[in-house]
Amino acid sequence: MRGRIPITPKFCTLSGTIRPSIFGLAGIFLFSCVCHTATFAIPAADAPAGIRVQGPGSAPEITFACCDKTVVEAQSLLADRNVIASLNELHAEVAIAILDFSPERAALVRRLNEAGVRVAAWILLPKVEGYYLNADNYPAAMVRITTFEKWTTENRLKWAAVGLDIEPDFSELAALKTHQWRLIKTLIRRSLDGKRIERARAEYSRLIAELESRGYTVQTYQMPYLPAERGVHSTLLDRLFGTLDVHGNEEYLMLYTNVARPIGAAMIWSLGRRAQAISVGSTDGETEPGVGSGPLDWDEFSRDLIVASDYSRRLGVYDLEGCVRQGFLPLLETMDWSKSVIIPAESVKRARYLGLLLRTFLWTSSHIVYLISGALAPCAWFVWRRRARKKRNTA
Repeated sequence: MRGRIPITPKFCTLSGTIRPSIFGLAGIFLFSCVCHTATFAIPAADAPAGIRVQGPGSAPEITFACCDKTVVEAQSLLADRNVIASLNELHAEVAIAILDFSPERAALVRRLNEAGVRVAAWILLPKVEGYYLNADNYPAAMVRITTFEKWTTENRLKWAAVGLDIEPDFSELAALKTHQWRLIKTLIRRSLDGKRIERARAEYSRLIAELESRGYTVQTYQMPYLPAERGVHSTLLDRLFGTLDVHGNEEYLMLYTNVARPIGAAMIWSLGRRAQAISVGSTDGETEPGVGSGPLDWDEFSRDLIVASDYSRRLGVYDLEGCVRQGFLPLLETMDWSKSVIIPAESVKRARYLGLLLRTFLWTSSHIVYLISGALAPCAWFVWRRRARKKRNTA
């Protein structure tokens, strides 16, 4: 059967007693994990030669992330009338990064408001506070939202939505990378601290409810492993990295294929069916487009949009700067949304097996106590049988 490997426990004879070896128990343990996960991670049939995805026939609603660098760069970007005209032509939304509460950033928002472009407030923290929102900086996030609302009122800004970007503190993980033992101890400690995530999730849920009560549409931007965690009812990766499974009005799953080119659009095909909205990217970078981990070129970008639009009518793009630099906006205006794309069989196979490995890991971690108990039960039974046999022989 595909996806299953027959494992026969090994036995050895010692002092006339048959005992299962530790390798046999380990085999049973792993076999149970793989069989359980394979039932929903990989279809029984062989992968097709390739998967054809048909475009929806009409343009989806697109939100472009922008302005997460300097204000000067953002001013130059939005001063271009052609950019504003393209955004209006595409009926697009722009998510502006709220890195500061300066008059210059307020002027950027007002320019888009006056041009009739819908604007979302992409809430970020100062880099010293972690930049992205996560389980370890929710007090700072609360303060940030309070300051944001005051700044909004003072400058009479209009928002189509408020976006909460929930990601790990990558700078902290990078700093710990040079201290491996500290990194290991930190991850072990976090993996055992479920209350940390529960507290943070409750606080962010309360924050989202307050924003909704004030009339805001709340967007959440989530990591790509969230569907796998939900599928096996696990919070392990959230505990390790500080991410949170919280719900706003619109949830965007960030599926950036430029960091996984061997998988490509199969990542979106694999995870997109469980997404409410999908963000694709990245279109920006200093390296050559279409190579290595560089930004997406037009062929890759348009392919990802077609595949993502097969699952959702709301798409996010990271980022507007890259699309302008590579000349994507005029191409989007004339894009044929009825065309189809082929996802290669090899990419589909890789996506399936990576999904299997991730779900196996998460499912095993969620059931580790039961699995260990199941593995030790035969040992206890053999020990009990041996002692009972010795007692009978002695009697």
